[in-house]
Amino acid sequence: MWHSRNAESVHLLEDNPVLLLFVVTAAGVLGARVRVRGFSFGVAAVLFAGIALGALDSKLELPEAVWVLGLAVFVYTTGLASGPGFVSVLRRRGIAANAVVVAALTAAAGGAFLIHVLTGATRASVAGAFAGGQTNTPALAALLESLKHAPAHVAAAPVVGYSLSYPLGVLIPLLAVQMVLKRRRAKLEPIVSRSVIVDHRVPALGELRQRHPAAVTFGRIRRGGSLAVATDEVSPEPGDVLSVVGLPAHVKEVVAELGHEARTRIEFDRRELDARRIAVSSRRVAGRRLADLDLEERYEATVTRVRRGDVDLVADPEMMLELGDRVRVVCPRKRMAEVTRLFGDSYRALGEIDVLSFSLGIAAGLALGAIAFPLPGGGTFELGFAGGPLIVGLLLGAVGRTGPLVWQPPYTASLTLRQFGVVIFLAGIGIRAGGSFGSALSDPSSAYVFLAGLVATSAAVGLLLLAGTRLLRLAPETLSGLIAGAQTQPAVLAFAAEQLEDDRELNLGYASVYPVAIIAKLVLAQLLLG
Repeated sequence: MWHSRNAESVHLLEDNPVLLLFVVTAAGVLGARVRVRGFSFGVAAVLFAGIALGALDSKLELPEAVWVLGLAVFVYTTGLASGPGFVSVLRRRGIAANAVVVAALTAAAGGAFLIHVLTGATRASVAGAFAGGQTNTPALAALLESLKHAPAHVAAAPVVGYSLSYPLGVLIPLLAVQMVLKRRRAKLEPIVSRSVIVDHRVPALGELRQRHPAAVTFGRIRRGGSLAVATDEVSPEPGDVLSVVGLPAHVKEVVAELGHEARTRIEFDRRELDARRIAVSSRRVAGRRLADLDLEERYEATVTRVRRGDVDLVADPEMMLELGDRVRVVCPRKRMAEVTRLFGDSYRALGEIDVLSFSLGIAAGLALGAIAFPLPGGGTFELGFAGGPLIVGLLLGAVGRTGPLVWQPPYTASLTLRQFGVVIFLAGIGIRAGGSFGSALSDPSSAYVFLAGLVATSAAVGLLLLAGTRLLRLAPETLSGLIAGAQTQPAVLAFAAEQLEDDRELNLGYASVYPVAIIAKLVLAQLLLG
């Protein structure tokens, strides 16, 4: 009777793909809540729930369009979030980081080839194991394209290798990222405000701020009995009291440079000036730099902090505002209503996305991913459903806006879209891999193929860990993004993001190496095939 009910359940799920999707999602989320000695799989548990359910019956599957939609939404919104800082990251460490990634992937391919030599496992199998251990479906597709005229058993070998090693390609990087993130600082440093009594004449505040870019800003200045906004043109004089805002170490440095700390805090005096947090919901403001708003000239106002998500940032004139930011504004009380209208301050508007700009961005990314770029020797490669939307997202995120189109969705909406996208993708790809995984285990040669995947994945992740910590000396957040990007694995990225208050460096690390990793895997997989 149990077997009959089990068959009925499988048949029900087979006939209802949407039901199957949400059963896998629910099972994965429940699994994500299980912690063993502080470790949990987080959202990646959805992937393993999909593999487990897919292994029950190979007929269980989701339409490809479902998980492609989830993947495109996830990587596109990740690219948008990373875009503003992407160019500066490439300048600082792009060449070195990508060189390390190529070396790590080459070592992975070498490890897989060594297993072929030692065990006699076919080159098609170990090439598939390499693609699966690197969780790279485009590499598998390239292998299948190369073998389209081969006998059926040879053409099927890469799929078997991919299925056996794919779970390793997720699990090993997850464990590596968990280990890396244990080294990070437990809490972000809070932004503080201090009042300093100026002891000697100093340059204009704009010049002073340029000495400490993105580290400190200034809110108010009291001269005699008058309190005013500390604009960039103000030159403090001895006896003035100035409020300095920034990270503790930088504020301490600036206070020592200007004079000595005052006993009273001038920011508490609100008789002439007021301060409040205002939500950025106006699309006229989003995608523009703070300097472009000309707040000092138009409203006698200044912004001292920008809260993005759960993180406070020191306001900088070059900072590009995003929908959902909460800016702390200092201005005369009589001008506060005008400034509030400028930024919008509508939480209802922040729950909505611009469907036109979002759809155009996704469409452009998918179109780019479908273009076949030529490779030396006559082959081609495509950026695919992940690479195309990621690169377009990076470009549009860096641009911010084009005329009336604001590319960046509200912060909270972006997080929701990212979570929704990655859950759908993981459920779909898990079910898809699970169907082949169960049958692959019955193959006598599966142990050697599994070993090839294990060696390839361990070699790549091990080299990334070693080079990232000893050679590049990357912060834990950046190194975690580098590992996820080298694996071209959204599950690892999402797992790491769940553990961080601020995932900007994580996303930048991921995006800075992802395109090169895709191309390297396509080339190396075909070299393994011979």
